[in-house]
Amino acid sequence: MTFSELAKTRYSVRNYEAKAVEDEKLLQILEAGRVAPTAANKQPQRILVVREQEGLEKLKKAANIFNAPMALIICGDRKNVWVRPFDQHDMIDVDASIVTDHIMLQATELGLGTLWIAYFNPQVLRDAFQIPEQLEPVSILLLGYAAGAPKSPDRHVTERKNLNETVFYENFPAL
Repeated sequence: MTFSELAKTRYSVRNYEAKAVEDEKLLQILEAGRVAPTAANKQPQRILVVREQEGLEKLKKAANIFNAPMALIICGDRKNVWVRPFDQHDMIDVDASIVTDHIMLQATELGLGTLWIAYFNPQVLRDAFQIPEQLEPVSILLLGYAAGAPKSPDRHVTERKNLNETVFYENFPAL
């Protein structure tokens, strides 16, 4: 499968089979996150794997997890993140998102479904999993085997904007 085919195959899964993700696949997925690029190679990502029923029940208090059999809570370490010197903007969200994307695409290649969750209550998450203050929860990635028919890779023809609506050369037009 080419990268383009992989990217078009991936879709947001909101219905999962009650089947556990194999340890071998989980390790491959986590390795994809480990090798993801981060600003200045600071590697601020900290990932909490949640796959036991007790943990999944706690997670449900912070977000809708669509009965996924596993979730990864992707955090960034505020004490270990690159900060742009011009405006003091830190790259914690960017780094965690790159890691999440690598993990998500690796999971797709391995035949797993994913759902990137940004709509969650961070304080409930912190309390439930004793997330230290220096760690910033950025996303939750649900993982598992998708139930039901997958979305068509051809959906991007109608569900995505054309390049001429999102890409500009040399200068942006007046908006």
